[in-house]
Amino acid sequence: MATSYNETTEFIDLKKDIDDMFLLINGIIVSFMQAGFACLESGAVRTKNTTNIMMKNLLDLFICSIFYYLIGFPLAYGNGNSFIGMTYWAGTGFQESSLAFWFFQFVFAATAATILSGAVAERCNFVAYIVYSGIISGFVYPVVSHWAWHEEGWMKNMGYKDFAGSGVVHALAGIASFVAAAFLGPRKGRFPGQPISGHSTPMLGLGALLLISGFLAFNGGSLGQISGPGDSELVARSMVSTIFGGTGAAIIALVFGRYLSDAPWPFSFTLNCTLAGMVSVCGGPEVYNSWSAMLVGAIGSVIYTGFHLLVTYIKVDDPLDASPLHFGAGAWGVIARPIFANDGLIYGNIDNFPTKISNNIIGLLAIIAWSAITSIILFGALKVTGFLRISEEEEIIGLDLSKHGENAYPSSAWERTSSSWVEGDILANSSDCKLEKINYDNYAFQMEKRHER
Repeated sequence: MATSYNETTEFIDLKKDIDDMFLLINGIIVSFMQAGFACLESGAVRTKNTTNIMMKNLLDLFICSIFYYLIGFPLAYGNGNSFIGMTYWAGTGFQESSLAFWFFQFVFAATAATILSGAVAERCNFVAYIVYSGIISGFVYPVVSHWAWHEEGWMKNMGYKDFAGSGVVHALAGIASFVAAAFLGPRKGRFPGQPISGHSTPMLGLGALLLISGFLAFNGGSLGQISGPGDSELVARSMVSTIFGGTGAAIIALVFGRYLSDAPWPFSFTLNCTLAGMVSVCGGPEVYNSWSAMLVGAIGSVIYTGFHLLVTYIKVDDPLDASPLHFGAGAWGVIARPIFANDGLIYGNIDNFPTKISNNIIGLLAIIAWSAITSIILFGALKVTGFLRISEEEEIIGLDLSKHGENAYPSSAWERTSSSWVEGDILANSSDCKLEKINYDNYAFQMEKRHER
């Protein structure tokens, strides 16, 4: 341990300072994934719901911080038993020397909660959003992270390996996203019919690029330290594996897009496949070589595509493909580690493979069951009490005006009128366009007058 004394004879633990700085910097970069999700989701929805998406992504960090501080971190990393932690409630007894660790774990919890917002976009009540964000980040995710990452956790002691959360973060959030979207039901006009297009492909692209950068810190920072022998190599390998996971997925997407889709080079499909590839390697980025990371990512993109077709076939409306992307690729990432790791099956290490793969499958099944049961209770209760979905009128008008009173693109800033925007953008698939147009114009007029007063 590198230590020294300053002029006032205060002890300086340089190793801890370096490790804390490593966690804080990577935590800050991971927090930029909120900006990535905001851009990705806002680009994928219609103009009338853009402000709502931005509002939710703005508040995610802050709502999650309250719940994670009060109960989430205690459940995840407090001392207790193999199932839950039972110390540090509301910060009681928590040492400030561990704040860097708290911060890094907090941004993971916020990411798990944020994934859901894309699946429920354009029809979820804002009150329901506040409730599910708090419960996912404060209870559902922390319990699983205790199982998998705390020294007392039963999955960790069993031998479950999941370096950066393919199962703990992504598969869990993917299941919760599917349940939430299923309970909400599809958006007006989604089934049967063509997919409802978002309003900004550039926003989609910008969001994906921000998420890609965030993934590097998400996976690289998961080691938790940088000062030990060989730590820098593990961090570098994790980041390089993340890039190559996306590379393998992008190549598959280009091939599929070229020969199996109507457009020769589809952008949105390639974007989602690339993200699926990066999710896939989260299970073991520190133990993949470049070529194996590419294979894991490539297979992950195929699995995502299959789940996308399945979710669409059963008519579950997920505007961001959050459930097929994060669950499909995340579940694959858990299974892929024992196969493609540098000490895995593909390198001829057969003796320990049955134990390793069974441990990870058992852990994955436990995550799926926990996430499904808690999500069914959560979103079922919200639906029964009437808090889950907005009214049909509010959905037609859009969440921007009905919930926030602020258009993302106000008519005063456009040369075109709000009426022509409505007809061209949100009412194209409606059988009673004239009535909905009148309702929208009246509501928008009232809101503008209210703001003027």
